[in-house]
Amino acid sequence: MSGFEADPLNDQAKPRSRRQEKQQPATAPQIRPGVPPWHPATVLATWFGVGLIPVAPGTWGSLAALPFAWVIRELWGVPGLTLALPIVLISGCWAAGAFARASSGGDPGAVVIDEVAGQWLVLLAAPLDPFAWALAFVLFRIFDIWKPWPVRWVDRHVEGGFGIMLDDIAAAGYALIALSALLAIGAVPGVRI
Repeated sequence: MSGFEADPLNDQAKPRSRRQEKQQPATAPQIRPGVPPWHPATVLATWFGVGLIPVAPGTWGSLAALPFAWVIRELWGVPGLTLALPIVLISGCWAAGAFARASSGGDPGAVVIDEVAGQWLVLLAAPLDPFAWALAFVLFRIFDIWKPWPVRWVDRHVEGGFGIMLDDIAAAGYALIALSALLAIGAVPGVRI
C-alpha cells in the first residue's frame, strides 16, 4: 500500500530534507502516480503545468508569472498586483506543501508557484515597461539561483510549503532592492523612477 490511495495530498510520510532533494540528478520533474494532475494543489504548485517543463522549471515558472502580472497591472495597477501577491503566497504555501508531501517531500523542481510569488514581488517596483520587466526577471533569477545569505539558510532549514515559498520571497527581496537602485539611477533606457 503506497499511502496515496485515499487522498494522495494528505500523506503524512516524513519528507526528505530539501538538501537531499536538491542533490538529486537533474531530470524531468516527476509527479508520483497517485497525484492527480488536475488536483488544485498540482495545478497551483506547478503554475498550470509550467513546472513540469523538464529543463529549468524555475526559470519557466518565473517567465510564466510575467503575463499574469502584466494583465493584473494593466487592469488594476500596482494595488491589484499588491492584492494578488498575498493570495498567491497563501495558496502557494498550501499547494507547495501538499504537492511536496505527495511527491516525497523536499522542494520538488516542479513546484514553481514560489517563483511566481517572488517574481511578482520584484515586479511591484517595476514600471509597466518591457525593459524594466526584463531586468526584474533577470535580477530575480540571479538571486534565486545564487541564494545569498539568508536565502540559502532558509532554503535548507525552513521546511514545508512555507519554506518552499519563503526562500524565493527572500531572494526577491534582494532583487527588489537591486531593481529599485538600478531604476533610480536610470539604468533602464527611458525608464527612471
